[in-house]
Amino acid sequence: MKSFFSRRSDLPLDRDAHSRFLPWLIAFMVFLAVLALAGVLVLKQVAARWDQGVSGTLSIQVPPADVPSADETRLGEVLKVLATTGGIDRYEVITDQRMAALLKPWLGDIRDMAELPLPQLIDVKLKPGNELDLAVLEDQLKVVVPGVSIDDHQIWLAKLVSLIRTVQGVATLILIFIACATIGTVIFTTRTGLAIHREAIEVLHLIGAHDTYIAGQFSNRALMLGLKGGILGLLLGVPTILGVGYLAGQTDGFLLPGMHLTTIHWIGVACLPVFVASIAMMTARTTVMRTLAGML
Repeated sequence: MKSFFSRRSDLPLDRDAHSRFLPWLIAFMVFLAVLALAGVLVLKQVAARWDQGVSGTLSIQVPPADVPSADETRLGEVLKVLATTGGIDRYEVITDQRMAALLKPWLGDIRDMAELPLPQLIDVKLKPGNELDLAVLEDQLKVVVPGVSIDDHQIWLAKLVSLIRTVQGVATLILIFIACATIGTVIFTTRTGLAIHREAIEVLHLIGAHDTYIAGQFSNRALMLGLKGGILGLLLGVPTILGVGYLAGQTDGFLLPGMHLTTIHWIGVACLPVFVASIAMMTARTTVMRTLAGML
């Protein structure tokens, strides 16, 4: 039984030494493409999750008083201002237990939060589409409690999303470069094969073979080699993605939340070998047709 990757050919293309390296080159390119594509998909997912979770939120910091017993009074004055401010959907005071959980990655287990002069934090959720003047709100809060500050998450979120978009752009450029390198490699390999088998091609012409038939010999060969290299590159790339995802999962999801691919993403990654093989096939066919047209 003939192998799936071997096709009948009137040209001895299987004996070409130069074509033996093509699957390995394509495997390396597909490996890089798998990593780049996975990076683009994951970064897009992370950016959307951060945007959804942080957009339209504020953090208000109430500094500790010189007398600890006055902290509750100061906090109450701030909450009164928030309760009468339009554009605020809801607000929540961060408890000591939650504060300790947030600080645990850096300070470890904190037994007594009173030992640390930490400000009291209030999470504020704004109403959708309501533009609140934060400068005015901050001035109102400072009147009742001096030293109060507002942290607008949208500012650092915009910078973070901008960074992610830049990385996505670089990864996309890598995918384009990989596609161009694949096309260039197939063109070089095909032209070399045409030069080696020039006499055999002329014989096929003499017995009535059309250019499309000869081009089909090369394109089928490029398709098979592309699939072999693409599958090998995929087999190398998938464990790498899983390993990176496992390591990212050990960060407690703080800096790298949701570092995993969905089912649709995995389907896209799995289709890369077919896509690359199709590019190789079309490139080989186009190269042969143009070269043979110039030989007439």
